[in-house]
Amino acid sequence: MNGPNSTPSTAGTDGADGGRPGSAGEHALQRAEGSTERAERFYREQVLDHLNPAMCAFVERQEMLFVGTADRHGECDCSFRAGPPGFVRVLGPRVLAYPEYRGNGVMASLGNLQENPHVGLVLIDFFRDVIGLHVNGTAQVVPDEALRAATRLPEPDHPGRVARLWVVVDVEEAYIHCAKHIPLLTRLPRQQHWGTDDHHRKGGDFFGAKAERATQTGLAAQAGVSAQAGVVSHAPAAARV
Repeated sequence: MNGPNSTPSTAGTDGADGGRPGSAGEHALQRAEGSTERAERFYREQVLDHLNPAMCAFVERQEMLFVGTADRHGECDCSFRAGPPGFVRVLGPRVLAYPEYRGNGVMASLGNLQENPHVGLVLIDFFRDVIGLHVNGTAQVVPDEALRAATRLPEPDHPGRVARLWVVVDVEEAYIHCAKHIPLLTRLPRQQHWGTDDHHRKGGDFFGAKAERATQTGLAAQAGVSAQAGVVSHAPAAARV
């Protein structure tokens, strides 16, 4: 569900140009599946074009954030961000910001935002309220010093939580994520190794990707040697002398 600056409308309007939240694709599926009335009620009762006070308070106590982006071709990426409560900053009812801490250096989400500013955020409280919040909008990447010059930000309390960049999101839609499928989790003590480059503390090769890639590279090299040998052995005698 994503409609630039969309505002909940009365039931019966249709299409993005009618002021109804959401995309033409979701509207078409609602009609096909018979859920238009249910969707209209959700749009009307739950979709805001800003963060209300309850949403602001919810955002400021969360420790996890899921980020969805896409490049200019629509190729998608979903990523995870975490930090101490309040690491996602509410700068106003229509603006929030989150820091980009040191990661693997790929910068997939930030790279996508350079090409396509649309972003979808999901914050989920697994531990207390067992509820979630969607925030859709457009984003820009801002250097830490520039954002600090424009607004008050807390000083990082750990070297691993120093942000060089922030993602500043202009809120276009904010709405609840249903609680019924969210598990209630218990928090256990765990030391966080913020900013570490230690291979094992970052997870090592948990999924075996490095080993698999090494095997693929070895097989490709072996195939190349075999192919080269085959070319030589089948070459005319005059060419081999």
